Amino acid sequence: MNFYNKIMLYFWLAVAVVIIVGTSYLCLTIDSGFKRYGYSYIFGGIAILMFFFKRWMMRRVEKHMKFLEEQKNQPVK
Repeated sequence: MNFYNKIMLYFWLAVAVVIIVGTSYLCLTIDSGFKRYGYSYIFGGIAILMFFFKRWMMRRVEKHMKFLEEQKNQPVK
């Protein structure tokens, strides 16, 4: 599962980069490009947010798994 999570983490980063670079290219090369394609930056922003959210959740789950392992190894009172 850890391998899948890392793939998905970098998937969202790659999607964000492709969207932002592609939108920037379209906005700079086409007349009235920003008026037509400017809203697409929103999708790039959402992909960046998904990258950071996925990274935050992976760290949170890792800490929780360590906590559960510590609880499992403690003797019962």
